[in-house]
Amino acid sequence: MTGRRRTPSTVLPRPLVRPARAGVLAAGALAACAALVAGCGVVPGVTGGSGDDTITVMTWAPEGTGATNKPGIPAFAEAYGRWVNARGGLNGRTLEVLTCNERDDAVAAARCARRAVAENAVAVVGSYSQHGDAFLPTLEAAGIPYIGGYGITHDEFTSPLSYPVNGGQPALLAGLGRTLADVCGPVALVRPDTIAGDQLPPLLDSGLTAGGHDPAGDLRAAEAATSYGDAAERALEHAATDTGEKGCVVPALGDRTGTFMDSFRRARGEHPEVRTATVLGSVDQTVLDASGGASGPYEGAYVTGWYPEAGDARWDPMKEVVRAEAFGDNRIDPADAGVQTTWIAYTVFRQAVESLGDGEVSADAVTGALDGGLKVTTGNLTPTLRWAFQDALAAVGLPRLVNANVTLQVVEGGRLVSAVDGFTDVTSTLKEAAL
Repeated sequence: MTGRRRTPSTVLPRPLVRPARAGVLAAGALAACAALVAGCGVVPGVTGGSGDDTITVMTWAPEGTGATNKPGIPAFAEAYGRWVNARGGLNGRTLEVLTCNERDDAVAAARCARRAVAENAVAVVGSYSQHGDAFLPTLEAAGIPYIGGYGITHDEFTSPLSYPVNGGQPALLAGLGRTLADVCGPVALVRPDTIAGDQLPPLLDSGLTAGGHDPAGDLRAAEAATSYGDAAERALEHAATDTGEKGCVVPALGDRTGTFMDSFRRARGEHPEVRTATVLGSVDQTVLDASGGASGPYEGAYVTGWYPEAGDARWDPMKEVVRAEAFGDNRIDPADAGVQTTWIAYTVFRQAVESLGDGEVSADAVTGALDGGLKVTTGNLTPTLRWAFQDALAAVGLPRLVNANVTLQVVEGGRLVSAVDGFTDVTSTLKEAAL
């Protein structure tokens, strides 16, 4: 990932006035956007177009890259579209779900956004991208809301047209830091040497310092490396001590966390014992199983997440969609945080559309419903969601972050289990973050 490093602003960086919809776009630009069909898909069996009886949305995520891949996100979005349409659509309208491979690339992400404009999408729902700077200006210019992004970039918590459903990396890392402050000696954070990675150390440190702990060692690593031997050695040198106080190593490398742990497992035998900890998205039950379960390097690790554990009955409605419309599709893992976030994002979108009744369903109408005080319930997977102009965390540059709840899990016997009942609200911790 390339680009100029920047310091996040504590004020909204873009105009709050929503411009007119696609009518202001030049015909030539629309024609160019229409040429971007390659690499994007449409739900099979759903009529294309954007007539009065069709609601068009888009979902994107990286697939087939050498770094982070989230194929379950668009796959679940397509399954959700089929599921909704088999049950009469949204308020009797057909839901057309477009998908796009943003390839973990700023240029591709911008192309996906331009295609959403060209196709008259009324929202981008439940997507993943590290390139908010590349796609959010395009969506904002067209007035298209970005609902329930994964929460990987700072921009998702500042854009007036972003409606996040979780606390993203800020909440996960602040919550993890607060937990580790009570149980760890020195802490080493291993994170990508990217713009998105630059945002991680102050978030983890906000939780550590709230608990009276020293800041973590900030160890940068290549995002798409095939081996992390040097990073593992540096982390162990920082965290391992002979004082009897276990240090902690926190890998936050997304899909490359497993690669790091392979190197870490080989290196740790030459150092005093340490504890590991990470955030959901860098590790899930599939990763634990593949790494050796109870005998693997994650045993005893703390993991912060946004939602209840995957076996919780509150996920049953989402699993029913998968059983009905994507049985056997191995791209979709109900325990994956991206799939879970996409389910919640589409829950938000559905309630926004339902609130419009028989009225027009346009990007402006959906945005107006969300900005107008709509309260969205998610079956207790999150608190009730409602987006205000500037919420409690505006002072630290996160004005759109409305759900700072996290869950704490621990790896016991090779399984992720709840370490603390219910949710922990880290709003007060984030208020002290030096972002």
